[in-house]
Amino acid sequence: MSWTDERVELLKKMWGEGQSASQIAKELGGVTRNAVIGKVHRLGLSNRATASATAKPEPKAKPAAKAEAKPKLAPKPAEPVKAEAEAPAPKPLPARKQIIPAGQPLPPQPSANEISPEALAKVSEIEKKAKKLTLMELTERTCKWPVGDPATDDFWFCGLPVQQGKPYCEAHVGVAFQPMSSRRDRRR
Repeated sequence: MSWTDERVELLKKMWGEGQSASQIAKELGGVTRNAVIGKVHRLGLSNRATASATAKPEPKAKPAAKAEAKPKLAPKPAEPVKAEAEAPAPKPLPARKQIIPAGQPLPPQPSANEISPEALAKVSEIEKKAKKLTLMELTERTCKWPVGDPATDDFWFCGLPVQQGKPYCEAHVGVAFQPMSSRRDRRR
């Protein structure tokens, strides 16, 4: 399929009328929705307000090309407009969480407040005995608990022997894998 002048004019007209890319693709035939979006972008029609202003005067300037396109493509302008009028109003989007740029410190996490003081004390004692391994020194038998900021040279992994079937040592398993009921109780 090639973009003839007639097909481009029809695309501009329909886009200016506010029809969707899917409706335009169906009307033109032989093109996909994505092909229509790509052509709209290449023509600089991506902004609907701009598209309406630029698309409406052009068809008036070339009525002969427009008349030739109608018999070949047999457009039905009344149906897409009717379908658009019957469509329900779009639902408002839910508020999104703020995205923190890379390299910025994370805000305090609620899970840090949920860890019991006993578990934290045990972790700080264990980390004094830790082997302080690098990523390349880790094996399936060493604790993979990260300590510090990965962006600094003072970053390491615990390295103590792991608990059976877990990726961490006994102290870090106590922090990472808490029973469901105790976590649920703390949230209330």
